[in-house]
Amino acid sequence: MAGMAAAGGVYATKKGAVSARGYVAIADTFRALGDPTRARLVHALAARELTVNELSAIAGVTASAVSHQLRVLRNMGLVRFRREAQKAYYCLDDPHIERLFDEARRHVAELLRDR
Repeated sequence: MAGMAAAGGVYATKKGAVSARGYVAIADTFRALGDPTRARLVHALAARELTVNELSAIAGVTASAVSHQLRVLRNMGLVRFRREAQKAYYCLDDPHIERLFDEARRHVAELLRDR
């Protein structure tokens, strides 16, 4: 690859080094965000923590479907939850996820505006 040197599976550019394992994790993150329902959930959770029922109403899908998608996002380290009595409240795991989503949203807005 132009401008990249491979050494032990690590690729370096002026933006920094990424290992082969790092590329897999990056692709997995984008794959997790690549589902429209999961994208809606991430967008909603960027505003505040929410329960499954609240997310269900926002996303327009069943609570069961939300739970399934949250499990995927949790397993990817994109969301976390806390329990309070009988309820579980979900939120984004860290600010990077919100920034990544916002960047993608701006990118799409520019694409749609230019067409």
